[in-house]
Amino acid sequence: KVCFLTNAILRGILLLLSIFIMSSSASNAASAASTTTSSMSNTVSLGAGCYWGTEKFIKSDFQKRFPNSLKTARVGFMSPEKDHPKNPSYNAVCTGKTGHVEVLNVELNDPETHFRELIKFFFFFHDPTTKDKQGNDAGTQYASAIFVRDEEQKRIVNEVIDELQQSLKHAKKSPYSGSKMATAVHDATTFFDAEEAHQEYLTKNPSGYCNHYMRMQEWPQNDGENGDKKEKKKWFNR
Repeated sequence: KVCFLTNAILRGILLLLSIFIMSSSASNAASAASTTTSSMSNTVSLGAGCYWGTEKFIKSDFQKRFPNSLKTARVGFMSPEKDHPKNPSYNAVCTGKTGHVEVLNVELNDPETHFRELIKFFFFFHDPTTKDKQGNDAGTQYASAIFVRDEEQKRIVNEVIDELQQSLKHAKKSPYSGSKMATAVHDATTFFDAEEAHQEYLTKNPSGYCNHYMRMQEWPQNDGENGDKKEKKKWFNR
């Protein structure tokens, strides 16, 4: 009887150990999956010319398409170089001598769902084919630029740019001034907030200056040179 009880106890202990090991493995796997799906940063900085218009189109129009997609969005300055002046003023940046770009610093609630859509929408309302220029605004501070936080963001950004470049290559007309993409992709550096008066400027001043407008109705489909001509005409507004 003692031997029987001892064996029963050992079998029970082994069963409990087996359950514990399986539970730990499942927990670790779930944790690893969670880490994998949330590896991309939720923050990106977008330069599309004057940041008043960039802010308006993303905070208003993008969120109409994707409600609750934005966590925060503030206008400010970012430089492609790490050694440029810190905390530049708006007037200093406007001289073009500080090396900063006017950007909208965006935090997304769910980057896995909305990051690619945000990058696509970025090309809907500004001209990515003019280097350091948007309409009448000229200078390095008005560059078309995307400042990424990690390799996954960079991969998606480059994919979107390549998609659009292919569409421009085969389109008979362009929604932009040119047909060659000039958008620069940089690793993010320090973001510097603009003065509070510049935050939500067009909300405070609805008739304020803005040279942005919606250039496309929808994201173009890459049908190649032999694609449907009707489909090609549908995606831009010009």
